[in-house]
Amino acid sequence: MSAQQFAAKAIEAAQRGDTVGALATLAEAVKAHPRESRLWHHAGSLMLKSGNAEGAVQHFGQAFALEPANFDFAIDQAIALTTLDRYREALEVLATVETQGARHAHYWSTRANAARGTGDFETASKWYDRALEIEPSRPKALQGRATVALERGEEDAPTRFDKALAINQGDAQLWLGKAQALDVAGRPAEAREIAEALARQFPQWLDALRLLAQLRLGMGEADFAAPFREAAEKLPGEPGIPGEHCRQLAALDLAEEAMEVAAETRLRFPDNPHFAMLEAMQAGAAGHDERAEAIWTSLEYDRVDRHVFEARHWVRRKDFARADSVLDKALALSPWDIGGWALRDLIWRARGDTRHEWLHGQDGLVQFLPLVDVDAVLPDAIKVLEDLHDNAHHPLGQSLRGGGTQTRGRLFDRHEPELQALHRSITATLAEYRNNLPPADESHPLLRHRQSDWTIFGSWSIRFLKGGGHHKAHLHPEGLISSACYLQLPDDLGAGGESKEGWIELGRPAPDIRLDLEPLQEIQPKIGYLALFPSTLYHGTRKFKEGRRMTVAFDVQSKLDKQ
Repeated sequence: MSAQQFAAKAIEAAQRGDTVGALATLAEAVKAHPRESRLWHHAGSLMLKSGNAEGAVQHFGQAFALEPANFDFAIDQAIALTTLDRYREALEVLATVETQGARHAHYWSTRANAARGTGDFETASKWYDRALEIEPSRPKALQGRATVALERGEEDAPTRFDKALAINQGDAQLWLGKAQALDVAGRPAEAREIAEALARQFPQWLDALRLLAQLRLGMGEADFAAPFREAAEKLPGEPGIPGEHCRQLAALDLAEEAMEVAAETRLRFPDNPHFAMLEAMQAGAAGHDERAEAIWTSLEYDRVDRHVFEARHWVRRKDFARADSVLDKALALSPWDIGGWALRDLIWRARGDTRHEWLHGQDGLVQFLPLVDVDAVLPDAIKVLEDLHDNAHHPLGQSLRGGGTQTRGRLFDRHEPELQALHRSITATLAEYRNNLPPADESHPLLRHRQSDWTIFGSWSIRFLKGGGHHKAHLHPEGLISSACYLQLPDDLGAGGESKEGWIELGRPAPDIRLDLEPLQEIQPKIGYLALFPSTLYHGTRKFKEGRRMTVAFDVQSKLDKQ
């Protein structure tokens, strides 16, 4: 058959819904006509539609190699790469056809989408703007630009979502983005109205339920998690809803309630071991050790978090040998799991095992450093952060206790030059931390990364305006290095006496572990200083009586983490 005949046969099969047959025809076609770029491209399109993005990348790439003047082939290859989160590869492909694509909106929109995937929101915003200069009503560019405006904290984000919605009123994701933008803009009542409508229309949509719960919490409603319960009543066959309900309750120390949600859901899904695990986790946190143990000893569920939380149970029971044995299973599945290493350290300390000195006791693992260029950076950053906190809420699912607010999203993705200056200052201080670390050690969860590329991932600010505010002991499971940068403090914080009010404690276990270990280190906060320490260390703060306290925190990650 000719190439045209193969193509016609494949199209006919695809139109009948016979995707397998269409792909088989195209596979035969490219063997018979390997120089026909259109056949490779057609196969790539069908693969992408059927969910085989890897195959699509290869076929689009072959089509582009055969016909490099056709920049649409490069764009489709980049789209397939972004589907696989291979954003930098997509940008490399698109850079090769900039001359051909420069006058086309879909080129700049695709390139902006890839830049957004890498976290380069500033560049993405410029490229979306170029797309919209060429084609002002391009839906994907309007949506992408509005989303970037939200992430960068641009004041016109609500208006940008309105423009995108004017083109596509039925896009629920755009409505969610508008609700988030309204909340950030200090218009929570309007945001809540949209979130409630989305939760009613899409009760299975966890992002909408989370936003509504966050808004209710920010408005001081005790039953903030009601949207999850109501959604589960509408869709009793959706296990994801009660699973998220349980997680959000547990994050605010409502272990008893979380346990009951998990137990009720376990009855409805008896063949799903995840809910047995959740019930055991929350039963232990609530102090029902016998109930938890009955589940752990009979549960067949080979997952990292299952083993870590069972080990946590045996630590509570002071059966450290059994806890250590269970942790072996967790770390066999995920050798560098932060929660597993943090718990292993507690076991070593409780048993008097000197290996904990290797893990957390080496000089240089914990450092308290003055911020680079502090006098030039801090005053302006504080002014911007004060405004952000005035429109922020007590966060859903975080470690704050006793009030306080937390900024939304990733702080250093925002557009304000004052925050970018703070970011550069922190990055320079982080380089000093690296220089002071002990030597590289391939067996150590932090020191194995001593020479690898680091990046600041999550970033946020916390503000307390009254006494009683503190962080409960917790971990950052996505981090390599965790932090606390002090911007504002009460004048007499921690000064005098033995109270050590407001000090950060490193190494004191989370309260629900019920293990009486003193902190490994305690640090008195100081304005303009940065505490840096391994993410495998539990950390929290002591309460303070009164005054204003503002910090910036972030997590450092390594590219090696993703390998």
